[in-house]
Amino acid sequence: MKMDTVDLSGASWRKSSRSTANSQCVEVAFVSSSTAVRDSKNPIGGALVFEAPAWQAFAAHVSD
Repeated sequence: MKMDTVDLSGASWRKSSRSTANSQCVEVAFVSSSTAVRDSKNPIGGALVFEAPAWQAFAAHVSD
């Protein structure tokens, strides 16, 4: 499987409105047809990037 690089330099990162300053949270950014996820406490530490179907399946499972 070929892995493409996703440019996250202009990503608009969001974290949950329920997050507090001391929370262990993740941030998400929707870029092209992918969703990137990173640790809010370590934003330069890298990100995981999921294709849209994988992210949608994860979000559906979590909300159940």
